[in-house]
Amino acid sequence: MKAAVFGTGMVGRTIAARLVELGHSVTMGTRDPEATLARTEADAMGAQPFAGWAAENGDVTLARFADAASGADLIVNATNGGASLEVLTHAGAANLDGKIILDIANPLDFSNGMPPTLFVKDTDSLAEQIQRAFPAARVVKSLNTMNADLMAHPGQLADPGTVFVSGNDSDAKETVTVLLKDFGHQDVIDLGDISTARGTEMLLPVWLRLWGALGTPAFNFKIVR
Repeated sequence: MKAAVFGTGMVGRTIAARLVELGHSVTMGTRDPEATLARTEADAMGAQPFAGWAAENGDVTLARFADAASGADLIVNATNGGASLEVLTHAGAANLDGKIILDIANPLDFSNGMPPTLFVKDTDSLAEQIQRAFPAARVVKSLNTMNADLMAHPGQLADPGTVFVSGNDSDAKETVTVLLKDFGHQDVIDLGDISTARGTEMLLPVWLRLWGALGTPAFNFKIVR
């Protein structure tokens, strides 16, 4: 499968590397590839400059958003949630039509410091906003309830826990579910249409406080039934 990963930070890098490991062709999207490769500072999460990471992950190519999306079967939105709609707009609606958008971003608002709040909740979600903005795309919300390492390698935990999918297109959800199982996720729950993404996005305030209480982000939710 040809995948475009939007987001050159830690989450995007982790997902891109895992997709390559599984045999997929991966292009990472950015506004300006030359500027991205020229960065010499670590990002906000302390990740190494992109050029260093790219040198270690030569199978991942870098392109402008539109170019990355145009040839992709799957687009992974691993951007900052506040920038997601702008980034996808840069990709171009025509390049998103019919494509699966695996949305793993969260609508986090850091304007008042830590912990962040949600800039959309209750009666709407970031995933729904993306689906409305690009109605011909097939948006599937998933993986947003755990940290990047566990998204890609859930087997790091003794019990990988549960991962959720939300979306309007059953075939798109099935494709994502197969990918999740390839990643190592064993318990995948289909919550229903894209509006159910409100629930998983609203888990983030709980997730953030669990991180504070446990002192580590290496945990996941488990639905016992």
